[in-house]
Amino acid sequence: METLQRYHQDINITPALTERINELISHYPEGRQKSALLPVLHELQDAHDNWLSVELQNKAAEFLNITPIEVYEVVTFYTMFNQKPVGKYMLEFCVTSCCAINKAEDVMDYACEKLGVKPGQVTADGLFSVVGVQCLGACGYAPMLQLGDFYHEHLTKEKVDQLIEDCKADKVTLHDK
Repeated sequence: METLQRYHQDINITPALTERINELISHYPEGRQKSALLPVLHELQDAHDNWLSVELQNKAAEFLNITPIEVYEVVTFYTMFNQKPVGKYMLEFCVTSCCAINKAEDVMDYACEKLGVKPGQVTADGLFSVVGVQCLGACGYAPMLQLGDFYHEHLTKEKVDQLIEDCKADKVTLHDK
């Protein structure tokens, strides 16, 4: 079992990020700013190496004028929010029924072995994390993984090798923004 520890994160709230967060909040009626919590958390996470420290979660609460516990409840519920540092390239393997039947765990184990990590760990160079996640809703394309905003489907060891090499060569797009 991993020892609980507090992770430090440098927080950089730029004027552009503040403007974007305020714009998101403006989409909701006065007094209902909490409704912007999910998009605000996504913006903060995207701007801070894909994870949310307690301090950054507190900053979200401050932006939304809500209590920190209201943010913690959401961050701990949704697996799309990372509470500790992750690799630049987070390989999220679907491990539910259809993918499991199609040997997703074997492909995930192969990726872990190739990268020298266990699920949930970050490679020494900070480039990769491998995690198992629940259904990504692409059952017809099993086994599959999500990398950033994109799905990689019908996985084989060879496809995983190519994906890792493309990441190392910085040839992979993570976001569709």
